[in-house]
Amino acid sequence: MVNTTLPANIGSTARAMHTMGLSRLTVVDPKHPIDETSISHAAGGSEILAAAQIVPTLEAAIADCQLVFAASSRSRHLPRPVVTPTQAAKIMLDFIDNQNGFDGQSVINQQAASDTQILNDNGSPINIAILFGREDRGLTNEELAYADYHIQIDANPDYPVLNVASAVQVVASFIFTYIQGHVTNGVTDTPSNVETHEIDANSEQLMLHTYIRQQWDEPAITQQQLQQLTQCTTELMIARGLADSDHLRSLPSRLSRLGSRIQLDQKEYQLLSALVAKLLKD
Repeated sequence: MVNTTLPANIGSTARAMHTMGLSRLTVVDPKHPIDETSISHAAGGSEILAAAQIVPTLEAAIADCQLVFAASSRSRHLPRPVVTPTQAAKIMLDFIDNQNGFDGQSVINQQAASDTQILNDNGSPINIAILFGREDRGLTNEELAYADYHIQIDANPDYPVLNVASAVQVVASFIFTYIQGHVTNGVTDTPSNVETHEIDANSEQLMLHTYIRQQWDEPAITQQQLQQLTQCTTELMIARGLADSDHLRSLPSRLSRLGSRIQLDQKEYQLLSALVAKLLKD
């Protein structure tokens, strides 16, 4: 939750998460601290509320995340792939399965234990974040740019606006339902590794092909590593005269989006980082 205004919404979000089996809540720079209204609205989610992390920046909140979604009611400048809550749930579960060979039941079992994180084969935690914005205006373009995917909830086109806690409830419900169905139905098929989503950019209909990486021999990079690589690549382009430091415009966002789309692992990140570092020195 980013820059939340009403403490009651933080409590309602904790309740929604508890109802759908989620347990890790992070609040970025809330305008008011958690208070009695938060506690009263949390109800059965009081433990989640008590354990909620309060951090000063979005960068700090998602630094260790390998996959990031953002809830948004509309596409913005330089949009990411837009998915429904069900598609988001599928991507999340596939991402976990393909990093460590888990089946859906293993995910359910670990999700049910509030003090347990899902780990990859190397013993490192797999962290997936879903960003929810302010009550009055959602997430900014800069904040949306941190996400690999944007989640849009089908709603009345004349007023597709949900209360933030309600949005959390809806998205979490789809995730819970999808995982339960995955286990109950014994689903083992891997979906096609290419999904096509329509986006509206500059009033033209463009087709954006989203590749979901199927096999991982190394853990995926974190959001912090992606931003570090984006910054170093931008510095390299400036040093080589390929970009103007005073007129970068959307270059960092485009590089970040490229990194999200190709889904780097740790070895690939190390190779590219070494290459960029060498070129910067020469």
